[in-house]
Amino acid sequence: MEPERTFLEYLTHISENVSPINFLLIYDNIGRFFEGALVTLQLTFLALLVGGLIAVPLAIARANRKPFFSPAIRIYTYIFCGTPLLVQVYLFYFGLGQFEAVRTSFLWDPILSSPWWCVMIAFTLNTAAYTTEFLRGAIETTPRGEIEAAKACGMSSFTRMRLVVLPNAFRRALPAYSNEVIFTLHGSVIASTVTLQDLLGVGRWLNGRYYLAYEGFLTAMVFYMAIVFLISILFKLAEKRFLGHLRPRIETKPSKVAAPA
Repeated sequence: MEPERTFLEYLTHISENVSPINFLLIYDNIGRFFEGALVTLQLTFLALLVGGLIAVPLAIARANRKPFFSPAIRIYTYIFCGTPLLVQVYLFYFGLGQFEAVRTSFLWDPILSSPWWCVMIAFTLNTAAYTTEFLRGAIETTPRGEIEAAKACGMSSFTRMRLVVLPNAFRRALPAYSNEVIFTLHGSVIASTVTLQDLLGVGRWLNGRYYLAYEGFLTAMVFYMAIVFLISILFKLAEKRFLGHLRPRIETKPSKVAAPA
C-alpha cells in the first residue's frame, strides 16, 4: 500500500501546487474513460465490419455498371457522403420518432428507440457509402493483364472476381481504408450528442460534474491518440505485408572489377 499512497500523494501535490490540470480527479475516474473507450471501439469497429460487408457487393455492382443498381447505389453514396454524419445521426435518433408508423412498428422498441442502435445504423450506412466508392475505384483500376490472364485460364466472371479482382482491390485499397477507419473513430464523438457515454461523453461528464475546464477533454484526447497510434501501426504492418511487392526496388550497381594486367 505504501507505493500507492506515495503515488496518490504525489498526484495530489502536483494537482494542487504545480499543474493547472487536476490529475487526481483524472486518476479517480480513469475507469470511466476505459468504459467509454470500450463503447467507442464497439461502435467504430462494428460499424466498419457491417459497413464493409455491405460495401463489397455495392462496389461490385457500381464497378460493373449495372443498369438499375448502379444509379441507385450512386444516389445512396451521394446522400451519405454529401451530408454531415451529425445530421444523419439526428435524423435517425430524433427524426424517425416523429412518424406514427415507425413508433408502432416492431422495430421501434428494441432498435429504433435506442440511441446506441440509431448511432450504429447511421455509422454503418455512412462508412458503407465511403467504402463503396473507394473500393469501386480499386476494382475498376485492376490491371487488365491480370483479368486477361484469368480469362485465358478459363475462369468464369464470378471466379475472376473472387480470386483475382477482389484480392487485388482489397490490397490496393488498404491505405484509403486506414483513413476511413480513423475518420470513423473520430466521427464516433457524435455519439455523445445523443446521450451515449463514449470517450467524449465521459470527458463531458467529468468536466460537468467537477466544474472543470479541460481535464475531461484532455484525457479523452490522449485515449483517442493512443487508439489512432495502434490503428496506424496495424495498417502499416498490413501494407508492408500485402503491398510490399509494389514498392520500388533499389537497383544495386555492379561493382567494378579491375582488369587483369
